Amino acid sequence: MQDGSSIPCARVHQVSKLFGSFAALRQVSVDLEAGKCYVLIGENGAGKSTLLRILAGLLLPTHGTVSLFGNQEPHDVRDRIGYMSHAPMLYDELTGEENLSYFRSLYPSRPCLEPAEALRQVGLDPGLNRTFGQYSQGMRQRTSLARVLLPMPELLLLDEPFSNMDVESVSQMVQLLARFRQGNRTIVITTHQRESAAPIADWVLRLQAGRVAAFEPGSPTL
Repeated sequence: MQDGSSIPCARVHQVSKLFGSFAALRQVSVDLEAGKCYVLIGENGAGKSTLLRILAGLLLPTHGTVSLFGNQEPHDVRDRIGYMSHAPMLYDELTGEENLSYFRSLYPSRPCLEPAEALRQVGLDPGLNRTFGQYSQGMRQRTSLARVLLPMPELLLLDEPFSNMDVESVSQMVQLLARFRQGNRTIVITTHQRESAAPIADWVLRLQAGRVAAFEPGSPTL
């Protein structure tokens, strides 16, 4: 299934993922165009997170192929991918800036944002003298997003980024993602809150029992 792009940022072709006898994904095919935002929806167990992890190179498909940036495999271009999981993957005993300074050191050969700049981009004060463990849920989500923005990825994969956030925090994050997408970067979001992502959704992909049930154009307003 294609969205009309001749040179997709990512191409998923006939991908299936088996965990024992359970099929998390069943022959999924989709092309993701650079500079677009794709929203993955579906019930729990539909395969959304599995597809995201395969795109991130964290899982290998059982069958089928995934190529990024012109036929490169995901695990070969991980520094060009930003992946935000359910877990924040940050240290509770460190401040936001200390956390980001550590993660920036993991990209020695790639130009990165300064930790303070990444925090400012998500609306946080880099000088806040409070450990990550003391942050509110909204602040934790923003800091997690700042972490994945550090290496200025070309493909941003966000797993339930609006989870447990209040309405104002969701609105601010959506506006931030709209700015990020304007740099011709691709965003893929999994969410149970389709309406939250609607302002930036160029395409909506609905998974059902591991299969593509619908692939429809969105109506972005940002």
